[in-house]
Amino acid sequence: MSNASHPAPISAIVLAAGLGKRMMPITATMPKPLVKVGGKTLIDFALDRLDEAGVETVVVNVHHFADMLEAHLRTRKMPHIVVSDERDAVLETGGGVKKALPLLGANPFITFNSDSIWIEGPQSNLARLKATWDPARMDILMLVAPLSTSVGYEGRGDFSMDPSGRLRRRKEDEMVPFVYAGVSIVKPELVAETPDGAFSANVFYDRAIANGRLYGLRLDGQWLHVGEPQAIAEAEECLAASMR
Repeated sequence: MSNASHPAPISAIVLAAGLGKRMMPITATMPKPLVKVGGKTLIDFALDRLDEAGVETVVVNVHHFADMLEAHLRTRKMPHIVVSDERDAVLETGGGVKKALPLLGANPFITFNSDSIWIEGPQSNLARLKATWDPARMDILMLVAPLSTSVGYEGRGDFSMDPSGRLRRRKEDEMVPFVYAGVSIVKPELVAETPDGAFSANVFYDRAIANGRLYGLRLDGQWLHVGEPQAIAEAEECLAASMR
């Protein structure tokens, strides 16, 4: 559990620089993080969750329709937002985190995919993630959603989890119970030891797996995967039902 010698993360990065190709044609005229679900932009779902969880500084990386995204970010008062400008090159998820490292500080931080939304269970999932974080055992702690209750996801899962919470990747021919819900706590040292330039965040995950230090926390509630335009209506239906 988190304690005074292992403070919970107070900074985060929202990964918002992607081209959003699977969300075409909507993303032909706007960045995916500004797509609305139930009248609220995807990035505002992320920023509101982080603000509620007491995260003080949030880095947002920008590339696709960067001016439009920055204009939207300026309308927010909380949390404190710092932009990591990736207009010059697409750096992918891992490269984007690496470039932002100087803005994130020396402590473990939260990474948050800008399209990750969910309906909360009885407790805040980010609060649970922060409370479960144990840097003595973990290099990364991921929020993982059960396939059985997720909406809009049609894959075969990403990970299986042992009783201690340690994650193992899905083998090519199997189906596994959990999918990465787009949020994790990461040690900065793991990111620092990577080359600059474009690469996937899978590089971080694979290094943590190799050292037996990739852990998961089961999402409490319902994960809504908004990957393609047709997934928006389904997610809106679930959100509306949860408020009745």
